[in-house]
Amino acid sequence: MGTTIAIANQKGGVAKTTTCLNLGHALAERGQKVLLCDLDPQSSLTISLGFDVRELPSTIYDVLLDTNPRITIRDIIRPTKMNAVDVAPASIDLSKAELELFSEMNRERALKDALRPVLGAYDYILIDCPPSLGLLTTNALAASDSVLIPLQSDYLAMRGAELLLATIEKVRRKLNPKLALLGVLVTMYDARTNHSKDVLQEVRAAFGDRTFKSVIRYSVRAKESVISGQSLLDYDAKSPLAESYRTLADEILAYAKAA
Repeated sequence: MGTTIAIANQKGGVAKTTTCLNLGHALAERGQKVLLCDLDPQSSLTISLGFDVRELPSTIYDVLLDTNPRITIRDIIRPTKMNAVDVAPASIDLSKAELELFSEMNRERALKDALRPVLGAYDYILIDCPPSLGLLTTNALAASDSVLIPLQSDYLAMRGAELLLATIEKVRRKLNPKLALLGVLVTMYDARTNHSKDVLQEVRAAFGDRTFKSVIRYSVRAKESVISGQSLLDYDAKSPLAESYRTLADEILAYAKAA
């Protein structure tokens, strides 16, 4: 049985999608079979992988809402350009999902039920969550073994993490007792500023060994790779940023081995 990780933060622009994509590729480089699940109505992960969302016949929305009983998660999964990495894509239709799920029975576990048929087919399932703490993110947390929190190296972003931690605890109590905090990943770090350095120090003091040693620095290369439809590990394989995601993958694999 594989491991499912929700990559979550209610704040946008903290490198959730970048982390999902490049961590997935880094894990695949280390021999892991990976499924990336796009749960964001903005479909940034799907677009970053080079897909035209207008041409997709079905997406994660159709599976969550059971729009066609004959469509399962297996039917929507697409291979990517990266070896051993698949994606369950999203489209703008997902923006309707929270409202439509609200009246459904077992609405918080729709994603968990949807993913069940492929849990044994992948070593890791990484869920790219939307920038909110609504029903889609709750579904991701209910379906996951652990949560990875990308945290921008900004003081206000750190303050906002308290709300996410409270949500994680609530989901753990009511929906998913096994849910754990995998770790906090400091992103968009600028070593030239004292502010970034101070925030990194505060994060490590607050979260201790649940702070990843890997730090994701700010770089325009991340945006350039999205335009090219590639991961950073393909676009600029030897860059410090690509190496940071490989180091992050090593940390996660070491944690799994020790658990």
